[in-house]
Amino acid sequence: MQVVSISSLKGGVGKTSITTGLASAALAAGIPTLVVDLDPHADASTALGVRPADQLDIGRMLKAPRRARLADNVVPSGWLERAVPHGASPSGAGASILDVAVGSAYTGIYDRPDLGRRDLRRLSAVLAGAQDYELVLVDCPPSLNGLTRMAWSASDKVTLVAEPGLFSVAGTERTMRAIQLFRKEFAPSLSPAGIVANRVRSGSAEHTFRLSEMQSMFGELLLTPHIPEQANWQQIQGAAHSIHSWPGDSAKNAAALFDALLANLLQANGQNSAAGRRDRSQR
Repeated sequence: MQVVSISSLKGGVGKTSITTGLASAALAAGIPTLVVDLDPHADASTALGVRPADQLDIGRMLKAPRRARLADNVVPSGWLERAVPHGASPSGAGASILDVAVGSAYTGIYDRPDLGRRDLRRLSAVLAGAQDYELVLVDCPPSLNGLTRMAWSASDKVTLVAEPGLFSVAGTERTMRAIQLFRKEFAPSLSPAGIVANRVRSGSAEHTFRLSEMQSMFGELLLTPHIPEQANWQQIQGAAHSIHSWPGDSAKNAAALFDALLANLLQANGQNSAAGRRDRSQR
């Protein structure tokens, strides 16, 4: 199981869009996936079309993490009713798994800067019941307060999302430094899985310049492909559809990009995990 936090310390860069795009690609590939909606705004839950009944949301699971039964409280994504990849069905379509630990404003009680080590382990305790998934995607709030730190404590990797603009690139650099500091104090095995350039405009000289700058600054950590600006993304999310089930060439092209991005992300995770195992064996 790989636990990947999707993070940005700057809001408005499309972090939740990347989370749901990767979830759509995982569903299309037949990868059993759990999305943990840790953002108090719960936008990922809305986009994933979940309709909780008596289940606990993620905030209430965090309140009593050792008593929370994750399997009893996750909600199947509404995408499962209609998500069919362009031109094919997902591998093992009858057994496709895309579950959601539903977000809520209740999680906001933990989004403060003074959480101790015990509180930072709350999400790890909840995810102890996630053995049935190959991939867990954690949609973090756009801050470095308690919820993001809780997510990083529970994660193997952090994927950062940035727009190719001055302030977003600067924010990504700050986030990289924050990850390094967090590793030293709380999570020695945590590392960046990579950086996703999102909402890229191909005709923009500024975006071209900033992408070149990001390549120079971050090297191989800048993942490919880059995700272009998608004019109908809000419509897709508002309708609670996966990008793979939305009609039209634009959505088809975007779906292919997320397929490639997920493959590169998982490959990077595998390589980093193998390197980490080698380092530990040498010590």
